[in-house]
Amino acid sequence: MRCYCFKKNIFKSYKAPVPVIVVGNITLGGTGKTPLVIAIVEFLKSEGFRPGVVSRGYGSKASSYPYVINQNSSATEAGDEPFLIYLRTKVPVVIDPDRPNAVKTLLKNFQCNVIISDDGLQHYALRRDVEIAVLDSKRGLGNGWLFPAGPLRESKKRLRTVDFVVCNGERLYKNSFVMKLIGTEIKALTTDEEVGIDFFQKKSLTAIAGIGNPERFFESLRNLGLSFQKQPMPDHYCYSENDFDNDSYYLMTEKDAVKCKSFATDKMFYLPVTARLDDAFYPKLLTK
Repeated sequence: MRCYCFKKNIFKSYKAPVPVIVVGNITLGGTGKTPLVIAIVEFLKSEGFRPGVVSRGYGSKASSYPYVINQNSSATEAGDEPFLIYLRTKVPVVIDPDRPNAVKTLLKNFQCNVIISDDGLQHYALRRDVEIAVLDSKRGLGNGWLFPAGPLRESKKRLRTVDFVVCNGERLYKNSFVMKLIGTEIKALTTDEEVGIDFFQKKSLTAIAGIGNPERFFESLRNLGLSFQKQPMPDHYCYSENDFDNDSYYLMTEKDAVKCKSFATDKMFYLPVTARLDDAFYPKLLTK
């Protein structure tokens, strides 16, 4: 009904004067959307574009919106995922639950000529030129039921209308694209210096992850040959010093790391990941 109202202009929507790419999903929980946003931003930069990013900023506690992330921002103000995107890409990122307002802020204050919306596939108040749906290959569409009976935000038929389906892990559909999250360089949280796998041998190691699918992170660590105790946390969990035991070393995701910088110790480490996609994806995206 909402889609119909937007299509018939009963509900107003905003059309930006530059291309808008929405990277979202039709399921609840993590799918690898943030690494894909970062990868697309880096690709567009390499092609000479001036991208900017807008986000709802889930968990953001900014004093007002729109909020423009800057070098003095924190994950608390900006939200963990938008803050991570800003740190990794160094492109303008604006937080606002009203995404059209965020886009207008980007265009007013920066020379962006393409906008990427971090999530917002169901935010129809913002018109889009490209829609990308990200799926977790292992969890797929779950039981196929809509929330709250299942994990779907929209019917699986929605995948027929998006421009690209990206599967994190393995290909689920004939015309989908495969994305692999590659993480090999563990870094110290206090210095950002690389640490070898051998460093953790014979140490008490806890893998902690506050993401949508913690098991995906744990599996990547096992693939690196690490032994550890698992400590899954709720997605977007707000960490404090009390969550860490001084008797253990901790290895976390980069999304978790941005929230722990202020109280980091020399026993905290993180594993950044980079999205690698099928070779055909970027040329098709560029053409679109």
